[in-house]
Amino acid sequence: MKNNKKIRLIIIIMSEIIIMSVGFISGYFFHKIQNKETPEKTHDSFVTETTTSETTSTSVTNTATTTTTATSTTTTTTTVTSVPVSSTVSTRTVTVTTVREDVPDGELVRILDYIPDAVIDLRYATTNNFTGTVIYDDAEAYLCYGSVKKLAKVQEALKENGFSIIVWDAYRSEEAQYRLWEVCPDPTYVADPRNGTTSHSRGNTIDLGIVYTDGSEVELPSGFDEFSLIADRDYSDVSAEAGENSRLLESIMNEYGFNGYWGEWWHYSDKDIYDISY
Repeated sequence: MKNNKKIRLIIIIMSEIIIMSVGFISGYFFHKIQNKETPEKTHDSFVTETTTSETTSTSVTNTATTTTTATSTTTTTTTVTSVPVSSTVSTRTVTVTTVREDVPDGELVRILDYIPDAVIDLRYATTNNFTGTVIYDDAEAYLCYGSVKKLAKVQEALKENGFSIIVWDAYRSEEAQYRLWEVCPDPTYVADPRNGTTSHSRGNTIDLGIVYTDGSEVELPSGFDEFSLIADRDYSDVSAEAGENSRLLESIMNEYGFNGYWGEWWHYSDKDIYDISY
């Protein structure tokens, strides 16, 4: 009897060992099969799953703008590396064209070469501007030849009324535009260069007023680059004479192909945009 009990006990123990082994082996193979159906996420598969996120990087002169969009969340980070106003004067590399009639409309030329009786007072070549520092490395005023041809007609029309143009700014390098934006980051008065090439840098835009033909001053709504409400084209808040003089300039500029900017009575852009060359 004792031997029979021992045999039954051994059989029971062996059965339990066999059952446990079978369970362990089954679990192992089940785990393997499951891993084959759902592989672990590697670095590559993670990148594949996040391809819905778009990353673009745009660099314009001293500006880097990165926009990242992921699912329903949008984050925009803008970093501007600006040139200190106290740094070296910006260089405007322009090849002066010899006066001739076969100049392409997009070529930058010196205004005085084609309108010798114009008055040039390039403010950003002096400290007499809103930055209080010299921005340009020379005092020559340049425009695309196509714009200069139109401006010459403006000058002739003004002379018939006893006036002459006075030029405060014309072609402006993109570097200079960044420096002005650094001082006055207000798009009402200074175009944001991060949005692309500005009109002054296209060489078809000019800031000007009028003087008498003897060079004496004419009453105008405000000084150049006076960033205030009286600088706009609503002349109801300035003297009658200042309003009349500005309207005369505006009508002649419009007649010969220039559009004025509402916020600055002195700012005009050629209706034509040229393929600028230097």
